[in-house]
Amino acid sequence: MNKKRVAQISEEVRRAVSDIIRFKLKDPRIPEIISISKAEVTNDLSFAKIYYSILDDESKKDDTQEALENAKGFIKRELSHAVKLRIMPELIFIYDDSLEINLKIDKLIKEVKNANRED
Repeated sequence: MNKKRVAQISEEVRRAVSDIIRFKLKDPRIPEIISISKAEVTNDLSFAKIYYSILDDESKKDDTQEALENAKGFIKRELSHAVKLRIMPELIFIYDDSLEINLKIDKLIKEVKNANRED
């Protein structure tokens, strides 16, 4: 399949999964602030890697992963209603720690700036 079409499908899947998790999924293990940062659908539409991040402590990460794995069938069924595809991809949820890394880098930069001002 053409790369542009796969990119469009990936973005549509990302938007739809984000809406499903935020508005339709009722699992207390999933934090209110969850972000679907990216979705990568394979060329043959057999798999979709869904990257998510949360703004909670480390202990919530495992609970969130488990909840998403348990809700995979529900999310896939709802996704089939939202995105019309011939083949519905198998969902793979992957924790995206880039947000945490960016926050740590930002904090370090601020510390260096403050240290330079004091000198």
